[in-house]
Amino acid sequence: MASEGSNHRPWYTDAWSLLSMAQDYAAAALSYTTDAWQRSILYADVMRQRGDQYQAHLEDDAPHVLDFPYEVVISGHELPRPVNYGLARILPIEGAPPPPSTSKRPFVVVDPRAGHGPGIGGFKAESEVGAALGAGHPCYFIGFGPDPEPGQTIEDVVLAEVAFLEKVIALHPHSEGKPAVVANCQAGWQILMAAALRPELFGPIIVAGTPVSYWAGWPGKNPMRYAGGLLGGSWLTALASDLGNGRFDGAYLVQNFENLNPSNTLWGKQYNLYANADSEATRYLGFEKYWGGYVFLNDIEMQYIVDNLFIGNRLSSAELITSEGIRLDLRNIRSPIVVFCSNGDNISPPPQALGWITDLYRDDDEVLSHDQTIVYATHDNIGHLGIFVSGSVGRKEHREFTNNIDLIDVLPAGIYQTQIQDKREDMPLAELVEGDYVLSIQRRSVEDVSQIVQVDAESDRKFAAVNQISRINLGLYRQFVQPWVRTWTTPESARWLQSVHPLRLSYERWSSRNPMALTVAEHAQKIRATRQPVAADNPFLQWQQAYSNTVISALDYWRIRRDNAYEQIFNVVYGSPWVQALAGLSADDRPPRTHPGVSPEHLTFVAEEIERLRAEINQGGLLEASIRALFYVSRFRGEADERRFHLAASLQQPDYFSHFDMQLFRQAVRRQANLMRLNLNAAITAIPRLLAGSTGDEIRNQAQLLEQMLISTEPLLPEEQVSLEQMLEIFDAAAHAQELTTTKDKTTAMAKKNPDKLRSHSRKS
Repeated sequence: MASEGSNHRPWYTDAWSLLSMAQDYAAAALSYTTDAWQRSILYADVMRQRGDQYQAHLEDDAPHVLDFPYEVVISGHELPRPVNYGLARILPIEGAPPPPSTSKRPFVVVDPRAGHGPGIGGFKAESEVGAALGAGHPCYFIGFGPDPEPGQTIEDVVLAEVAFLEKVIALHPHSEGKPAVVANCQAGWQILMAAALRPELFGPIIVAGTPVSYWAGWPGKNPMRYAGGLLGGSWLTALASDLGNGRFDGAYLVQNFENLNPSNTLWGKQYNLYANADSEATRYLGFEKYWGGYVFLNDIEMQYIVDNLFIGNRLSSAELITSEGIRLDLRNIRSPIVVFCSNGDNISPPPQALGWITDLYRDDDEVLSHDQTIVYATHDNIGHLGIFVSGSVGRKEHREFTNNIDLIDVLPAGIYQTQIQDKREDMPLAELVEGDYVLSIQRRSVEDVSQIVQVDAESDRKFAAVNQISRINLGLYRQFVQPWVRTWTTPESARWLQSVHPLRLSYERWSSRNPMALTVAEHAQKIRATRQPVAADNPFLQWQQAYSNTVISALDYWRIRRDNAYEQIFNVVYGSPWVQALAGLSADDRPPRTHPGVSPEHLTFVAEEIERLRAEINQGGLLEASIRALFYVSRFRGEADERRFHLAASLQQPDYFSHFDMQLFRQAVRRQANLMRLNLNAAITAIPRLLAGSTGDEIRNQAQLLEQMLISTEPLLPEEQVSLEQMLEIFDAAAHAQELTTTKDKTTAMAKKNPDKLRSHSRKS
């Protein structure tokens, strides 16, 4: 009995434990309740500040979120075809290094007019503007005002951007290259249109998060592309513009973005502020200043975008024609096009960012015949706004693109993919790498891009049906409804409709104008002075987080079900043979839209270019011979990084860091690449002739530089080693031949000058 009793604690021990536990929970509850109350007041005060910030932003003549000093260079209002855009020069920051050299290539950052105001490209120090300034480049910014000029069109905006580029070029006559242009989201396709119209003005073009091929997308994802079909086409766009008295409210576009992620819109964004009220206010208010800065588009602008891009998908198939009859064909662009997209972007996913390549090109030969260089980079998970806003992306991707813009500019025609890796301490020639990352480039093909885009002819038929039905519905609306809507709409009714938009109300309903707001502000000030944050291990705080996770999971589940329903309804309706027949699509196997094809003028140009190249196979010198040798050895791998580029640049001039003709080097590289594609054997056979104009020492030094470049960064493949030895033998033979020729020439000269001395020298020998 005693042993059994020894295994049981007295009753009062358990009671004491329960009482102690109850006291702990009571203390935790009190601490959490105090913290939760304080966070609620702080949250309400931040929301008050958000409302005040919104009101101040509206009263600004040129609202923006650009975080750099600037001066206006050109106002679009003064152009022959006025627009609400402008070109600004970014000024050096106080205390920053001296102004960049005038020989540095200027950068131009262009912001999207997709519902929000300008400035996202220079929203913070780690941004596209910051990367350009940090690399020592002059930097310009193209922004816009909230209200368009009367009658302003998309073509007017494109022509304005052309004028801005002309001005930048005029301001930098000694630049080492044409301006590099970084265009975000909607600004990307706008800049591509400008570059197709005036290709000679542009250096490398970086389009970040830019949708160009709007019909493309992955099954089960990217539901935004179905919106046009589910709403019956673009007639609703016309209705919204008519109700706005000729202006389209950008808040509708922002609302579409927010609807894509309800867990963040309805809960996550606000909960994050509430849960981190002590530290999140500055970041939250900074972003909300941009997010709530709604702008307007003219009805003709928005209708053009929806009909020709969102639904019509006409840019990626070269169907757009200007008012002067000029076809906007992206294949006319001669500058490298860098496409930066992300797998986590549900607004501009990789298929839409890259689909124009498969829309325009059937194979690699077509890419090469148009002498076009396309480089793409895909981020693993960053969201759409993170492409422009995220500090990690600004420090990594944008900085690497900027630091290596010359490397990108000299790439021969073709398709490439970039990868960015950490720089290792044990990396050979690490001193040639600027920053903490190394950018490498791999050769890719149209087929590689096609695997990302996942081209689907049946899906294209559905979107083609949407396009046709949209035209029908728009025509019916304009004929029978639009006259009545325009009759009833007044400027006052348009302003009232804009003021009651749910997104605007969310900013306006709580600000210092509210009588209760000042009381909240006073309490918030006192709380900050006596703040009592709860411990991180508080069980009630952990339950709060668990509840938030449950809400987010439920909203995500609802979003997935909703998006799946959208896709299923779209496929059922527009996959119906009856609907497709109603839309005028034939039942045969012909594609819904044909490939744009190649014009007779282009075929003639290609034939003439081939003849010119054949005539140049035996032309050139030491630089051309070295480039051919480099391409010959590297043809197996199709990969290089920035270290090899810096070494390759020294082929032209060993002290290229102090003086380097980038244009000359770019022309030489691209020309020799074309020659080797035309006739590899003939180009290699001609190398001794190209070396004949150099001395033996010059040839041997260049051969040593070639060998160092090829073996110092990474081990060679067996076939590369064989090719390198072959090239070294050619260079060595050429050097030896030049030395023999030099000796013979000296002997001949000596004989002519003093025959007796030559005979005496010969007998001694």
